[in-house]
Amino acid sequence: QVQVEESGGGSVPAGESLKLSCVASGYTSKYYCMGWFRQVAGRQDREWIATSYYDGNIIHSTSFQDRFQVTRDYEKHTLYLQLSSLSWSDTGMYYCAAGGDGAVCARRVYDVWGQGTRVTVSS
Repeated sequence: QVQVEESGGGSVPAGESLKLSCVASGYTSKYYCMGWFRQVAGRQDREWIATSYYDGNIIHSTSFQDRFQVTRDYEKHTLYLQLSSLSWSDTGMYYCAAGGDGAVCARRVYDVWGQGTRVTVSS
């Protein structure tokens, strides 16, 4: 059974950084998509942050690419999210997802979601 688990959330003051991790288990190859999403206060939806493909390509949302950086360790089946210059508006739950074949990574292919890790930014 495949699953993903996030970690690394916590409470930080504004302007600080935080690094989140997402470990995918149950996968036997690199041919699956991984992505980061978040849900912040006042929003009903989960915002897309970035997507990682099987071939090393990572695409970031333009909304976050200046402050958030995603990397992936294929051997460890782990996706990382480096958060920088955090502000109060970044407070929320950060989710990792996996699925698909690693080449076509539209949002609809994600069928495995983690429970999320909470990030709290104090002003």
